[in-house]
Amino acid sequence: MQIDPRLLEAFRSVLDSGSITQAAASLGLTQPAVSAQIARLESDVGFALFVRSGNRVRPTAEAMAFREEVEQTLTKISDLSRVAEQIRAGEVGSLTIASHPMAGVTLLPPVVSAFARERPNIKVELFVRNSDMVRGMFPSRSYDIGIAELPVDPSGLTITRYRIGCVAIMPKNDPLAAYDIITPELMSGRPFVSMSRLWTAYHLVEKVFSDAHAHLNVVASSELFAAICAMVASGLGVSIVDRASALQFGAAGLEIRPFQPAVLYDIAVFHSADPNLSTIARGFLDAFDAHMRTFLAPSGES
Repeated sequence: MQIDPRLLEAFRSVLDSGSITQAAASLGLTQPAVSAQIARLESDVGFALFVRSGNRVRPTAEAMAFREEVEQTLTKISDLSRVAEQIRAGEVGSLTIASHPMAGVTLLPPVVSAFARERPNIKVELFVRNSDMVRGMFPSRSYDIGIAELPVDPSGLTITRYRIGCVAIMPKNDPLAAYDIITPELMSGRPFVSMSRLWTAYHLVEKVFSDAHAHLNVVASSELFAAICAMVASGLGVSIVDRASALQFGAAGLEIRPFQPAVLYDIAVFHSADPNLSTIARGFLDAFDAHMRTFLAPSGES
């Protein structure tokens, strides 16, 4: 037996007020409409719910026994409506992000933290893997949003590309800090803490040094820009990293200077091209985009 929740609402209102007329007023219905609802409910349950007593109605013993279940049912319906509204608003659920190390360590933590604080009923899970693994994981749909170095196969995906300018970093009080702009010639032969050869960024830096006939003297390398910044701050050498990573470690003992020619580091944020992307995912993408706007390379750089 399926009972229309509206009939249960009418039953509770009549029971609470003791009057069909008053129940109708509180429900915004006419008295005949509420009487019809009570009659339908009585037909559905198979027993009388009220008997008339002058201008008022009195619940039957069966109605009083039925009342507790009705209250529980209406509470559950109310809870379902609340949860549905939270889901529609993107306030309940989960979000899984797979990211390459640079974004996973530097760009995403502040965005994830702010996003999760604003939505305490959402669980955000962040996986940090190299770009090849992030790209390779997507066909299994094991995450909602991916972030990796380009190229990313666009088949079935919506891709947003972000281009971040890189800067020169050096320890505090390093002689290079006397220059307003750092060039490959100024860094030539200096101990250089490099990103891994597996990264596109390494080959970008290698090319600008080669084009300038400067010596790239790599003494250490890491897959993590954060680790590179920490080694430079400790005095191991100089380096070129994305501006977001450099700013994150500026207080740890780094000097940061513009680098020319421009080294532009591209990342891709991607997700399924399915138009039914969750409200949570769309909200996070908007928050990440707003954060990234502070780090993008000027449009004139290429």
